[in-house]
Amino acid sequence: MSDLTQVPHRGLITASAMLAMLMQTLDSTIANVALPYMQGSMSASSDEITWVLTSYVIAAAIMTAPVGWMARRFGRKRLFIGCLAGFTVASMLCGAAQTLPQLVGFRLLQGMCGAAIAPLSQATMLDIYPFAKRAQAMAIFSMGVTMGPIMGPTIGGYLTDAFNWRYVFYVNLPFGILAIIGLMLFMPKAPAQPSLRFSWYGFAVLAVACGALQLLLDRGQELDWFSSREIVAEAVIAGLAFYLFIVHMMTSDRPFLAPALFRDRNFSAGMVMVFCISSIMLATVALLAPYLQNLAGYPVYAAGWAMSPRGLGMIASMFIASRLGMKVDQRKIMAVGLVVLGWALYDMSTWTPDIPESRMVIALIVQGFAIGLVFNPMSVMAYTTLSPQMRGEGTALQSLARNIGSAIGISVTSFTLTRSVQVNHADIAATVTPFDRVLQAGDAVQHLLDPASPLGAARLDRMINQQAQIIAYNNDFRLMMLTVVPPLLLLLVMRRHARPAAAAAAE
Repeated sequence: MSDLTQVPHRGLITASAMLAMLMQTLDSTIANVALPYMQGSMSASSDEITWVLTSYVIAAAIMTAPVGWMARRFGRKRLFIGCLAGFTVASMLCGAAQTLPQLVGFRLLQGMCGAAIAPLSQATMLDIYPFAKRAQAMAIFSMGVTMGPIMGPTIGGYLTDAFNWRYVFYVNLPFGILAIIGLMLFMPKAPAQPSLRFSWYGFAVLAVACGALQLLLDRGQELDWFSSREIVAEAVIAGLAFYLFIVHMMTSDRPFLAPALFRDRNFSAGMVMVFCISSIMLATVALLAPYLQNLAGYPVYAAGWAMSPRGLGMIASMFIASRLGMKVDQRKIMAVGLVVLGWALYDMSTWTPDIPESRMVIALIVQGFAIGLVFNPMSVMAYTTLSPQMRGEGTALQSLARNIGSAIGISVTSFTLTRSVQVNHADIAATVTPFDRVLQAGDAVQHLLDPASPLGAARLDRMINQQAQIIAYNNDFRLMMLTVVPPLLLLLVMRRHARPAAAAAAE
């Protein structure tokens, strides 16, 4: 283990890294609820304003991959502080933007600077904590990863309503300043390697692949997927670029990413698990917000607070998992978490809008608890057999898998939701005829729900559409339930890491 595990002020370094992590993950969702207000302020169309979200995600996805190389080339501390400063400045520029092109441009800059924050935070905490305390460190890191996207919509809604949409960006200033000061004062300086060469070809093809894939996912639903030439072109470009990247990685003397990363079974399995769990985590939030507001009739604040119990479950389970991780095989902890997560998603697939609030809160707490049981051991197991020299590239690659998993999860569930509503609406409407006994129950019913009258037809259509949406949401939760199966199977190929004697003595 590196002598970085003996650094002083470990707690202050951890607090600074987690402030940075929380700031970056908050920004992945905090702007969502403010989009209608931005749209009015910028006089933009609904299609144009989505670039405020898309530009950030694309820039972050592209710039995540080279983080490992940049950390070695310029030094981790220097890169961390530089990215934090850039992210904070870009946030202030986003808040001060006067036109849509300015806002999109500053969001691109924000995404480019913010891409490095998650992998650098994770790599720093893996280095400064010895093996005996690594599970605890990853519990703290996982809290930043999971709590930010959950808290984002609630905080964003409050700031937008109480102040202005610009404050969803201005809120980053105090976090950024505190994190920068903490890292400057307490983070140890890692040596830079100025002679390290950069694989421009590998980076270029991976950047093109990530950018094309992100555009495909963001615009697919709007353009009806592969019936659009743009989507077909983006799919071809993404597939070809990924193929060229793999060929270059396997054949080049100086590949952009070392093939040894993927030969490590634990790390490769961990990447797939991060992809699957991330797709569930953000897709659930994306589905629950409109479900509670549009179908269950919750106000925007009540919907935000109704989803908050999931965060409480995560916090509790992450600390429990960090304690158990040193005594119990972490694969068993992950297996329990995945099974419980599958049960929670199955329970959500049986919900109706009149579900008792107590049952909903219990299900969300259980879901958050299960995600915490999976995320914490997974963050430890993925790096137990990976050499310390590869941690920078490994954390960057895992962050890329998390971003792509989140994007694919949201896109797939949105697509299946829309299609399922259409199919269910058609199926239900086919059974509604003037000869239906329900429509012949009495004069009042006939008057209100008469399919032959415009008012009655409109009422019937609303009722049918609501039922179609309920079924579609249930189907989406069942689809997410199946997503826990691949991670469960991957537990069989992960190797348990033997605890070093020093770790046992340090406990």
